[in-house]
Amino acid sequence: MGAFMDMTDAARTSLRISKDPMYLMLREGCIKEFNVKKAAGDKCDLRGCDLRGLDLRGLDAAGLDFRDCYFRQSDLRGVDMSKANLDGASINACKISGCLFPSELSAPEIELSLLHGTRMRYGVK
Repeated sequence: MGAFMDMTDAARTSLRISKDPMYLMLREGCIKEFNVKKAAGDKCDLRGCDLRGLDLRGLDAAGLDFRDCYFRQSDLRGVDMSKANLDGASINACKISGCLFPSELSAPEIELSLLHGTRMRYGVK
């Protein structure tokens, strides 16, 4: 890293708590309201956000950009993440029963993140 670390790498290491109203809905557990606003076309920037310990069951994750998000100990059971971007996200100690991940993520990559908190990388065999 060191001298080779560029601004995008530095940004990837810091989590943020956004003031975006859609993000705040997720943090407050208002999943149904989030889904309604998303379906109505409201946009939100979730990249690099702190999503630790949230109950996200029922979330419509299609098209959401979760790059570099931190989901530690969140409840993702039954969430279809297959059309979401999870590059660089971490799912350490999450509940993932019934969660559908993007096909670009290998099972070992998901397992490493679940057990050790590594950031998931697309296309790793």
